[in-house]
Amino acid sequence: MTLPRAPFWFLRHGQTDYNAQGLSQGAIDIPLNETGRAQARAAAPLLLGRGIVGIVASPMQRARETAEIVNETLGLPLAFEPDLREVVFGGMEGQPLEPWFGDWIEGRLTPPGAESFADITARAGTALRSILARPGPLLLVSHGAFFRAVRGLLGVSLEGRTANAAPILCAPDGEGWRTAMAAELDEAVAPGAI
Repeated sequence: MTLPRAPFWFLRHGQTDYNAQGLSQGAIDIPLNETGRAQARAAAPLLLGRGIVGIVASPMQRARETAEIVNETLGLPLAFEPDLREVVFGGMEGQPLEPWFGDWIEGRLTPPGAESFADITARAGTALRSILARPGPLLLVSHGAFFRAVRGLLGVSLEGRTANAAPILCAPDGEGWRTAMAAELDEAVAPGAI
């Protein structure tokens, strides 16, 4: 699946109580907790001066609130895209992520009533093709499993969970893509950096 070669920023929503407990959320529409709100406030200054022209967010409560908090600082046009919502985990929603989550990513297990990893990847590809056709760069505010599918589409490693409210640049790099945390980019251009 070919994506437009347009750089964008990705921000997973801030922490929720389910995140703190290691539980899968999926389609359960959970709000941010106080830590998550603080994370969103801390992410906003990291996104200033990046050339971002708009924000597109999942309409789910945790992503919507994160986008709105960040946008108090950025002051950009904000739109909500239903296809940026989190994957449906069916019977595993509200349950611990281990031991089944790795098998779900690998395509060996799809819980009853859940979207498969292939399904979320197809949805993510459709959403990105549409969103990245708009003038940018844009900030996408979405979810962890959704971004795992995006990482697959970009051809970058699927290993490791995406941190809550930590801005990530996704940019074309040669024939492929690269991802970099905002903090890493800032360190690379800091005075005295090699």
